[in-house]
Amino acid sequence: MAALEDLVVITGFSGAGKSTAMNVFEDAGYFCVDNLPPEMIRSLVELFLHSGSKVERAAVVSDVRGGELFGHLEEVLVELEEAKVPHELLFLDADETTLLDRYKETRRRHPLAPGSSIVTGIAAEQELLAPLRARADVVIDTSGLKTSHLRRRIADELLPRRQAGPLVTTFQSFGFKHGPPRDADLVLDVRFLPNPHYVADLRPLTGLDQRVVDYVGRDGELDAFYALLEPLLDFLLPRYEQEGKAHLLVAIGCTGGRHRSVTIVEHLAERYRGRDDLVVEVEHRDAERRVGRVG
Repeated sequence: MAALEDLVVITGFSGAGKSTAMNVFEDAGYFCVDNLPPEMIRSLVELFLHSGSKVERAAVVSDVRGGELFGHLEEVLVELEEAKVPHELLFLDADETTLLDRYKETRRRHPLAPGSSIVTGIAAEQELLAPLRARADVVIDTSGLKTSHLRRRIADELLPRRQAGPLVTTFQSFGFKHGPPRDADLVLDVRFLPNPHYVADLRPLTGLDQRVVDYVGRDGELDAFYALLEPLLDFLLPRYEQEGKAHLLVAIGCTGGRHRSVTIVEHLAERYRGRDDLVVEVEHRDAERRVGRVG
């Protein structure tokens, strides 16, 4: 009997997070191989399907580092389909600005443009990868994602469901002027509340300060908001857990991500901490950014 139950083929743009993806599967007990030419995927699958193989789950990365051999990946995927080998194709995407920033941070050369600009390499890679992106089972845009959030997305999308355990719930504050979080499961806009930014004494503070909390809640709308929001979360959280979700990101946004959203995130975290069915985390994405003209 064939031992292989799940094969994940990972590909995508250079710098889009394939190493992080590989680490997720390795931590989950998958047999993992990085930078594998497509022809070698055939050989590896044949080995895994052998009756004596003990490998049930495997993940392989195949990308443009394989040079000319990489062009055969689509052909290999078709063969896996025809042979009814259980597999999924994970494609990691990112926008050009994100890829450029990551290359600048690491000072690496692009594999498709070792002697020219990174932009040239990215353009060549976009053209080469377009057919694979179109046939992928799961596409994750990693632009703007922290490593921890990418790991969660991959686990939620591709790892087998585990026994029900505490739902890890992250309450995150952010500022819309800095861009909404790409990986949020729920996004709430609280810009309707009084803005402490326009009070000189409160502007340098954050929603961690009681004076800011009092100002945001001065007209009763904050309490009215909680009266509607908390029953909604009480309804949704256990249902996300029943659905098999391991992580949930609830993002609360105001204009700058410094006052109102921080106040609400701290309140929600305090309310839901201590429950046996939840693990609560807090992230204030933009609270420490320099105070600008708009709060």
